[in-house]
Amino acid sequence: MQVTGKVVVVTGGANGIGKALCEAFYNVGAAKVVVADMDAANARAVAAMVDGAAFKCDVAQEKDISHVIEETERQFGPIDLFCSNAGIGGGFDPMSKNAGGASDEPWQRSWAIHVMAHVYAARHLVPRMKARGGGYFLNTVSAAGLLSQVGSPAYSTTKHAAVGFAENLAISHKAHNIKVSILCPQGVDTNMLRSIPKGPQSGDGDLTPEQVAKDVLAGLEQETFLILPHPQVLGYMRKKTENYDRWIGGMAKIQARMREEFGK
Repeated sequence: MQVTGKVVVVTGGANGIGKALCEAFYNVGAAKVVVADMDAANARAVAAMVDGAAFKCDVAQEKDISHVIEETERQFGPIDLFCSNAGIGGGFDPMSKNAGGASDEPWQRSWAIHVMAHVYAARHLVPRMKARGGGYFLNTVSAAGLLSQVGSPAYSTTKHAAVGFAENLAISHKAHNIKVSILCPQGVDTNMLRSIPKGPQSGDGDLTPEQVAKDVLAGLEQETFLILPHPQVLGYMRKKTENYDRWIGGMAKIQARMREEFGK
C-alpha cells in the first residue's frame, strides 16, 4: 500500500509512535491525516503540524471510535488506512506476588484499550470497506503479544489477544481485499516506556518513534502482516516455539533478576 493520496486515521496520535506515524504519513503525501486521542490539545497540535484534523477519542468507548469513523468519512471521504495505535502501559509490577493481580481494574482497562478498540474499529469499518472493495488496518500491538512481558500479565495477555484478533481479521476478510498489519516493536523511546520499570523490552535497544514509523511505511508498502522494527524478535519467536519449556525457564530467570534488582 502506498499512503500517498490516502485518508488515514491514527488513534493515540497525539504522542509517541502515533505522532510519528502522523508525521510520516503527511510527509509521504497522505490526502488527510486524522489524529484521534484523549489528549485533545496535543491531538490538535499534531493535526496542525500535518494539515490534518483532530478528534478527542477514548478508544475504550465504542461510540468514540464510531464517531471518529463517521465524521472522518463525512468530512474527508473513505478511510483507506485505520491505525489502531492507542495503548497503555499500566499494570507493570516486577515484584507482584500473584499473576492474577489484586483487582480487575488493570485487566479491564487493558482489555478495553488493547483488544476491544481493535474490535470496535473493525466492527464499524469492515462493512464500509467491503462495500467499496477494500481497505487497510494497522494495529499497533507489541513484541509482548508474540513473546511476553515480564512483570505485567495484563499487558501480555491482552497483547496476545490483539494478535489473535488481527489474525482473524486478516483471515476473515482477505477475500474482501481488506489488508491487516500488526506493529510489534520492543522498546520505543516514548512516555509509555519511560513510565514503566526498565526490563527486557529494552534489551535490544530502544528505537525512536520516527524509526518505527519508517519501518511501518516499509511494511505497509510490502503489505506484510507482521512488522518488526526489532528484527531480533523473529529469532526469539523461533526459540519460543522450538522449545517452550526452555523459553519459559529463560523468562523466569529474567523475572528473578528483575525482582532481585527492584527488591534492593
